[in-house]
Amino acid sequence: MSEVSENNGAAARRFVRGQHSGVLSTVSQRVEGFPFGSVAPFILDHSGCPVILISTLAEHTKNIAADSRVSLIVQPYSPDMQVAGRVTLLGRAQLLEDKSALGPRYLRFHPQAESYFAMHDFSFYRIEPVRVRYIGGFGRIHWVEPAQYRLPESPLPHQEADILTHMNSDHADNLRAYCRHVHAVDPTHAEMIGIDPDGFDVRADQQLLRFDFAAPVLDAQQARHALVTMAQAART
Repeated sequence: MSEVSENNGAAARRFVRGQHSGVLSTVSQRVEGFPFGSVAPFILDHSGCPVILISTLAEHTKNIAADSRVSLIVQPYSPDMQVAGRVTLLGRAQLLEDKSALGPRYLRFHPQAESYFAMHDFSFYRIEPVRVRYIGGFGRIHWVEPAQYRLPESPLPHQEADILTHMNSDHADNLRAYCRHVHAVDPTHAEMIGIDPDGFDVRADQQLLRFDFAAPVLDAQQARHALVTMAQAART
């Protein structure tokens, strides 16, 4: 595995971390063989796999039940969409039997979905990547293999809730300082809603801001070191 490929995989994953909605394409059963596109809010799990919350009544869910092959394109809005960065993730959508494990994380990013989450016909599906197409800008066009895109398992997912509680209870000033230093945003209220190996997300008033770590962190101790380093940079 080349260093360049590894960097492209990390860049693609970090790009998707900063987005929370995409277009999901499934293989249509109603119009046989044709791609069927639909808007899909998502989160990434800690390894980098997209997780979507969908209803059994939805057309795309019926398509997935018959053929699990899907494509998810992730791209922020830009006045010139052709030159904006984007990631197309091809993979297989797999039903997650347990909604409770990822439920709190999903609802922190998509609180408007709480009523859907409570319904019995809504379930989580994780998209397991098969290939990833990363376009980072002009001349930066790469195919990325799953092993280059995904991160290994780590203790961090099990420590996330405690880290959020600690940061929001004891370090609210640091969160606001991060917002000012990195994004030039001075919020009245800042709340960390997620942390993962690549960085963390803060809801600053009504705005969702993404912060990247310089290198992946795999546990609470590494996360603490990265957050302290960022706090020191914000103060200086």
